[in-house]
Amino acid sequence: MNILEKFRETEALLEGHFILSSGLHSPKYLQCALALQYPFDAAKYGAAIAEHFSDAGIETVASPAIGGLVIGYEVAKALNVRFIWTERKEGVMTLRRGFSIKKGEKILAVEDVITTGGSVKECIDVLRDNGADVINAASIIDRSGGKADVGVPRISLVELDVPSYTPEECPMCAEGTEAVKPGSRGN
Repeated sequence: MNILEKFRETEALLEGHFILSSGLHSPKYLQCALALQYPFDAAKYGAAIAEHFSDAGIETVASPAIGGLVIGYEVAKALNVRFIWTERKEGVMTLRRGFSIKKGEKILAVEDVITTGGSVKECIDVLRDNGADVINAASIIDRSGGKADVGVPRISLVELDVPSYTPEECPMCAEGTEAVKPGSRGN
């Protein structure tokens, strides 16, 4: 399965001038919702991630809402474990919806795309604050080139080294190109 080819086919990999959820600017944008809109593809990505953890003793998969929900669910389904998520309430990542965690519960944190690792790191912190043993993290795409640190070992199905810039250092802004924010957060 050529994941980047599938992302291009579904127009989930865009090129231009984008504002990422982190506030950074980038010439490439990955809109995983478009790549995950077909359940068969989502299941394949979930199974591919799950293969890395089949013998890891994972009890639960958790994802930050909203981007990680579909892929997290598919990984949990492939591992035959429960699925929970964290979400923002008034800008702060929290464990909601009545979810609870057993002390020491072995959890895999799953995200769709990791750029800075911020959302999945916040998710991991909330899980740990609630007693979890978060043993790994995973994503479909790592656009940090392996540089993002989320506090636990992690894997990705595809690793890219896509530049991102603060607005002040962005060469596309310097050229006068308009930045767009296609993602879900902050629109």
